[in-house]
Amino acid sequence: MSDNKQKVVEIDRSAYEFKDIETEKDFYRMEEGLDEETVLKVSAEKHDPEWMRDFRLKCLKIYNEMEMPKWGPSIEGLDMDRITSYVRHKSEMKNNWEDVPEDIKNTFERLGIPQAERESLAGVGAQYDSELVYHNVKDEVAAQGVIYTDLESAMKTEYADMIKSHFMTLIPPTDHKFAALHGAVWSGGSFVYVPKGVKVDIPLQSYFRLNAAGAGQFEHTLIIVDEGADLHFIEGCSAPKYNVANLHAGAVELFVAKNARLRYSTIENWSKNMYNLNTKRALIEENGIMEWVSGSFGSHTGYLYPMTILKGDHSKMEFTGITFAGKGQNLDTGAKVVHQGVGTTSVINSKSISKDGGIGTYRSSVVIQSSAKKAKASVSCDSLMVDSISRADTIPGMDIRTDDADVGHEAKIGRISDDAIFYLMSRGISEEEAKAMIVSGFANPVSKELPLEYAVEMNNLIKLEMSGH
Repeated sequence: MSDNKQKVVEIDRSAYEFKDIETEKDFYRMEEGLDEETVLKVSAEKHDPEWMRDFRLKCLKIYNEMEMPKWGPSIEGLDMDRITSYVRHKSEMKNNWEDVPEDIKNTFERLGIPQAERESLAGVGAQYDSELVYHNVKDEVAAQGVIYTDLESAMKTEYADMIKSHFMTLIPPTDHKFAALHGAVWSGGSFVYVPKGVKVDIPLQSYFRLNAAGAGQFEHTLIIVDEGADLHFIEGCSAPKYNVANLHAGAVELFVAKNARLRYSTIENWSKNMYNLNTKRALIEENGIMEWVSGSFGSHTGYLYPMTILKGDHSKMEFTGITFAGKGQNLDTGAKVVHQGVGTTSVINSKSISKDGGIGTYRSSVVIQSSAKKAKASVSCDSLMVDSISRADTIPGMDIRTDDADVGHEAKIGRISDDAIFYLMSRGISEEEAKAMIVSGFANPVSKELPLEYAVEMNNLIKLEMSGH
C-alpha cells in the first residue's frame, strides 16, 4: 500500500502567479508609508469632492489613535511603513475591452475574465492595483435603469448625494483600525444601484488583481438594491506571490431594501504573502433577503467575517462559506448577524479545511436584540483536518436578549477518516485522489451554491491544493 502513497504539497498556483513588470513608464507608484501628505495625494489623484477629502483626513486621525486588532491571528509581519497605498497604471479606465493596455489585458485574459463576460455576465468591472482599468455593462441591463460603474465616477453624477449618504455608514472608520485605514486611502471599487422592482437576470461581476509588490489594495464596493429589486453580484480576487507583505483592506457595503434580494458571491484567491483584512457588511429592510456565498483561498493571514444587520421585520440572511488553510496560512473567518426586526431569520453554514500545518479558525457572532421577537438563528460549522499537523478551532459567540427566539448551533471538527481512505485505495484509487475526493465532497454544499464558472474554479483550487506533483 505504501508504494501508492503520494505527498500532498503546496498548491501549484501557476495560473495566478504570473507577474507583470512594473515600470516607471507605465505605472505611477506612491511612496511607502502613511501620513497626511499620502492621504492628500490619494485624494488629489481621485479628484475628490471637498467632503471626501475631509473625510479621508478624519479617518487618518482615527487610524493613528486606534490600536491594532487583537482578537485574531498575529499581524506583526505587516509593517505599514513598507506598504504603498496607491499604485496605478498610467492609462485611463476603458469601456471597450480592446482599448485596455496590452499588458493588463493579457493578465485578465489569462485569468479568464473577458471570456466570463462574453459568456454569462451582465457587466464586468476589472481593477488592477489601485484603479479600475475596465468597466462595462450590457445595454439591456443599462436600459433597465441599473447603474454599474466605478465609485469615483458615480460621485460626480446625479448619484453623488446617494453615495454621500451611504458611504461608510455601515462600516464607520471607528469600527476597527483597518476600517479607518480604508477610509483614509480607499481607491477603486464599484457602485451599483438597482431601481425599484428591477430584477437583473444575469450576474454582475468585479474582479480585483493586485500585481504590485509591497502594496495595499483598498477598493470600496457600494451596492444599493431598491425595493422589490433582485441582483446577483460576483467578486473575484487574485494576486501573484512576492517575498514582501501585501495588504488587502477593502470594504463592501450592501443595502437591501424592502422585499428586495441580493446574492453576493466571492472567491478570494490571494497569494500567500497577503494580509487579507477585508470588511463586508449588509443592512436588510423588511422582507429583504441577503445571501452570502464565500470561498476563501490563499493569503498568509486572513480576518474575514461578513456581517448582516436584519433591521426589517421578517428579513432573512443565509451565509454559506468555505475556507482552505494550507502551509503557513492562518485564516480566521466566519460570519456575523444582528437580528433587530420581528420574525427575522438567519442561517450560517461554514466549512473549513486545513492541511500541512495550516490553521483554520471559525469565528462567529449571533446577536438577537430584545426587539427581535420570534427570531430564528441556525449556525453550523464543520472543520476538516487533512493531516495530524494542521489545526481547526471554532469560536462561536451568541448574545440572545429575548426569550422568544429559536436558536441552534452545531459544530464538528475532525480529521479525514483513515478507514475511508483505505476503502477508496482498496478500490484502486491513489491516496492523493482519495483525499481529494473526500475534501471535494466536504466542500460540495458550498460549490453548488456558486455560478457554474465559479464552482469550477473553486473545485479546481481544491484539486490544486490537494494534488501531488
